Amino acid sequence: MAVYIDPPTWPGHGRMWSHMVSDVSYEELHAFAARLGAPPRAFDGDHYDVPSERYRGAVELGAIEVSSKELVRRLTEAGLRRRKGG
Repeated sequence: MAVYIDPPTWPGHGRMWSHMVSDVSYEELHAFAARLGAPPRAFDGDHYDVPSERYRGAVELGAIEVSSKELVRRLTEAGLRRRKGG
């Protein structure tokens, strides 16, 4: 039962972004995101997009730092992976 975050290496809108996921449920993920102060619009189907300036705060709240590949693996194994357009 954990929330995971990958490094802020994803460019977009003039910033760098991380992805944040749960290996338990979307409810756990939404609750964690609310504690972080992430707006609901940052939820993108199965993860939250987290700007680089909030990365350290997420880790301090308890998000576990993993690689992007590991993050997708954990999300998929939890049965929470949703593919775009599918």
